[in-house]
Amino acid sequence: MIITINLIASLILSFVFVVFILPWFIAYFQRKKLGQPTLEDVKQHTEKLGTPTMGGVVFLAGTFITTLFSAFYLRFFSIQLLALLFVLVLYGLLGFLDDFLKVFRQQNEGLKPKQKFCGQILGGVIFFLLLMKSDFLLELNIFGIWHISLGWLYLAFIVFWMVGFSNAVNLTDGIDGLVSILMVISLSAYAVLAWIQEQMDILVLIVSLIGALLAFFLFNRKPAKIFMGDVGSLALGGVLSAISIQLHQEWTLLFIGIVYVLETLSVMLQVTYFKLTGGKRIFRMTPIHHHFELGGFTGKGKSWSEWEVNFAFWLVGLIGALVTLVYIFIVI
Repeated sequence: MIITINLIASLILSFVFVVFILPWFIAYFQRKKLGQPTLEDVKQHTEKLGTPTMGGVVFLAGTFITTLFSAFYLRFFSIQLLALLFVLVLYGLLGFLDDFLKVFRQQNEGLKPKQKFCGQILGGVIFFLLLMKSDFLLELNIFGIWHISLGWLYLAFIVFWMVGFSNAVNLTDGIDGLVSILMVISLSAYAVLAWIQEQMDILVLIVSLIGALLAFFLFNRKPAKIFMGDVGSLALGGVLSAISIQLHQEWTLLFIGIVYVLETLSVMLQVTYFKLTGGKRIFRMTPIHHHFELGGFTGKGKSWSEWEVNFAFWLVGLIGALVTLVYIFIVI
């Protein structure tokens, strides 16, 4: 009971931190007239021009501070938690540099893809080395049925998983509030798994991040007063994949994170089909949430509003998370 109360307190603390700090952050960006460019191909996005970005700095800071305070107070601090915080900070820093170059220096491009990719790989390698300090088993869990020992090859999997999902969440972050609630759904599923496995160190970070994201959503929902930027989306994708690895529930991210997977697949299919057919497209625009904004496959009739896309994608994410948890509780 005491632990539960303290975990709730962590969620509330991170929520309050973001609610208090974010308005000041937004006001600074508005005063400096610093904003993010929008997609010209989507008419609904023209009104977003100049909206402050890099809000991820605030909810990452709230998560980091709350997690450290709670972990030391509850005596839950561990090498595994340190590894998660490292991923949160490093991937957030990569996104921050990318955003900084585009917003503050008014450049069309931020970090070069190779620079970002190398940083993500470095993060995966250091995360792996930190896990090794905690006697982490180098086994890959496949649907809870098979456990394959990979040895040092597990490092390659970690890099692939973290790079892939950090970019996947980054692609998904294209509509007001979409990723904020999708991530709350995903993290809530992993909170249940962390509680069952009694990995309270990981749970402290998860609940702190959920509180910070719920507060951020108040400002990020349609019409958004601020965007999270790459600093937020890259860090969220990186830490979510890291959590699935630490809980040894790697496979679950394919279903708990089904929306991120579909968004990424839509881009891959579009690019491949475009090159093979000499310019033809499968979707009107990718990532796929823009496809529905532009009228879906027919392009006829009323286009989906951002709220309609959000609710549809949130529902898909929720179903994916619930089905995964049910499978774990009943089948395994």
